[in-house]
Amino acid sequence: MSVDAPATSAKGSPSPKPETGAEGGRAPDASGGGAGTDPSGGLTGDGARRPNYFVMGFVGALGVLSAWLLVEALTGVRAVFLYILVALFLAIGLNPVIELLRRRLRMPRWAAIVTVCLVLLAFVAVFTWAIVPPLTEQVSGFAAALPGAIDHLQNTSFFRAVDHRYNVLERLEGLVTGGDFGQRLFGGLVGVGQVVFNWLFALFTVFVLTLFFMASLPGMMDVSYRFVPRSRRDGVREIGDEIVRRIGAFIAGQLVVAAFGGVVAFFFLWAIGSAYALTLALVVAVTALIPLVGTTIGALAAALAVGVSDLWLGLATLLFFLVYQQIESYVISPRVMRHAVDVAPTANITAALVGGALLGLVGALLAIPTVAALTLVLKKVVFPRLERR
Repeated sequence: MSVDAPATSAKGSPSPKPETGAEGGRAPDASGGGAGTDPSGGLTGDGARRPNYFVMGFVGALGVLSAWLLVEALTGVRAVFLYILVALFLAIGLNPVIELLRRRLRMPRWAAIVTVCLVLLAFVAVFTWAIVPPLTEQVSGFAAALPGAIDHLQNTSFFRAVDHRYNVLERLEGLVTGGDFGQRLFGGLVGVGQVVFNWLFALFTVFVLTLFFMASLPGMMDVSYRFVPRSRRDGVREIGDEIVRRIGAFIAGQLVVAAFGGVVAFFFLWAIGSAYALTLALVVAVTALIPLVGTTIGALAAALAVGVSDLWLGLATLLFFLVYQQIESYVISPRVMRHAVDVAPTANITAALVGGALLGLVGALLAIPTVAALTLVLKKVVFPRLERR
């Protein structure tokens, strides 16, 4: 019976046998690490390390918390973003007027900006002068005539029957003489004053931001174009300049439609002998800047103001503005806006509705030029690429 010879190395000397432990396994090396199987393999069964679910849950919770804090921060500064967006929109829209003044009158840019701002301030002053005195007079007249109207109402048989059944006068007297009436009245006045202050602050903020954006608009556009690679910069510049031109054309178109409506309203109200023809015409012109429903709001305001003194003239005013609204919606506005933004009327209506649902009045104002910009990108970039494929 033969005995196997020990294994030899490359030089012929016997190679050392690996040391074994008590149970036949390999002994650990000198560094203390085992050269055999991982001892944790007995815990998982297949040698894989078990995931730490606590760390995963903690990191996920941190991610959700960070996203929630970001959303809360954006919600808190939502009004500031709206101010910036409206100011940028107005600056882009007024830029064609500034460029026109520079070309025709040889004005420097700062002089053209100052001229535009002075015209806007003059319009606000005229509008305030036309609105505040008649409104104050109407409120004072209503307050002076209120006691006589109440006495006359009390002497009617209808009011006596209603008061006998529902105790109207007793309830009104208890409401006025109640202990919390003054507190509620003061709270209401404070709330109205706060709303007025917020509106004035918003208007002032938008005006200042618009002034700064108008002054720095060329530099802002040049910097934004530098983020585009040089090989594509000329095409992007062409599209960007066209978008700015269309936004300016949209604002100019809205102003033309509003001015036309205000002139028509003034001549009609002057013809029927209204004492507030200029005031109501300015109201109609300003409300006409609101897409879709602006003309309707102005028509209702004018008809209500005329109808207070003469009901039949009020109905005639309402009928006149309803007819004019149809002419404006189907004849004047489509032609002006088609040349200004080159967007289908259906897209304009849809964009205004969606924008109004998202951001209210500001969204309705910004929706149509946004759709015009997207339409331009589709025509200049997307569709040509699809045709080349």
